Amino acid sequence: MAREPSKFVNIVAHDPAWANAFREENSALREAAGAALVRLHHIGSTSVPGLAAKPIIDLLGEARSLKAIEAVTPDIEALGYEALGAFGLPGRRYFRKCAEDGHRTHHLHIYAEGDAELTRHLAFRDYLRANAEMRDAYGALKRQLTAEGPTEAEVYMDGKDAFVKRIEAEALDWLRRKASMGA
Repeated sequence: MAREPSKFVNIVAHDPAWANAFREENSALREAAGAALVRLHHIGSTSVPGLAAKPIIDLLGEARSLKAIEAVTPDIEALGYEALGAFGLPGRRYFRKCAEDGHRTHHLHIYAEGDAELTRHLAFRDYLRANAEMRDAYGALKRQLTAEGPTEAEVYMDGKDAFVKRIEAEALDWLRRKASMGA
């Protein structure tokens, strides 16, 4: 029986091995989900070189449809994922994977092709990859929030909420400007 995931957040320095961990999980998930999954993206802080992060690989899946994902959910669960449905966000299917000791190793967020949440997540990631100043400011905030050691997840999320919303807005604006310039 799986242990309850940790309710605490610990931030560590960026680990270049996270990119390989994503590639390995990408292969396994694509095999398990087959044609239901159009593509997978590495998102979240582990996908941004140089950014301090929770050592949890975040994956963003684009599905043919949510119904198609629901049909292959048992195959995804066979990889060790726990299916949690929308988990508070309509239009999403959320899965998490934990190690035997209970610490989370992967988060999988799946949306149907064309969902605006896909654009939001990818814009945030790409903006931080392209903007070292914002990346470093975000990393500093995360380290500040966990300076006393592992921090309760809710306190951590509340502490970074305003910053994340501001950066998301900037990222979407940045993406629109890039698109209008044909880049």
